[in-house]
Amino acid sequence: MEELGLGPYHHMFEISENEVLLPEWEAIVRGDSRNWDTAFKGCRSQVDWPGVTYWWELMDYYPDAKVVLSVRPVEGWHASFEKTIVPYLENRGKHDTPYRNRQSFMVHELIGRQTFDDRLRDRDYAMSVYNAHTAEVQATVLPERLLTYEVGAGWEPLCAFLGVDVPDTDYPNTNRTKDFQKRMGSSQENS
Repeated sequence: MEELGLGPYHHMFEISENEVLLPEWEAIVRGDSRNWDTAFKGCRSQVDWPGVTYWWELMDYYPDAKVVLSVRPVEGWHASFEKTIVPYLENRGKHDTPYRNRQSFMVHELIGRQTFDDRLRDRDYAMSVYNAHTAEVQATVLPERLLTYEVGAGWEPLCAFLGVDVPDTDYPNTNRTKDFQKRMGSSQENS
C-alpha cells in the first residue's frame, strides 16, 4: 500500500510498536468503543488483523473505501497460520513487559477467542473459518468495491482496481512465515 501511495497502512504490528494505540484497540475488542478515527489515526489503509475482524463495520464507516480480499489455497494459509499466529497466541503471557502481555492478551481475545473460538489447533475448524470469511466477503461486498486478489498475482490487478500506476519495482514479498517468526521472536521452524 505504501509503494502505491496509499500508506501509511495499519496492521497488528502498529499496535505492538505504538503503545498509544493499545487502549483504543482493547476497548474495540471488548465491545466498549468503535472510535475508528482514533484506532486508525494517521493511516490511509488497513491490512490484516485487527481491522479484518471488523471489515463490515469499516466498510460502512468508510463508504468510499475499496476492499482487497487476499486469497490463497486454504491449505497454504493454514500451514502459515499454524507456524505464526498459533504459536504466538499459545505463548501469550510469556513476554517480558506488561505492555507486551496486554497486547498479546488483546490479540488472543480477538483472534483466538472471537475468531477461532479457542480452537486454534483444530485444522478443519480453522480452515472452515477462513473459507466462511472469504465466502461472506465475496457475497456481501459490492463488486465495484471488491477485488479478490490471488496472492502472487503481482501489481497489475491490484493497481488496476485501485486506479494507480504500476510501480517500477518488483511486487514485495513480505510478512512471510519466517519474517513473522523473526519479528515476534518465535523459535518455530521457518518455512
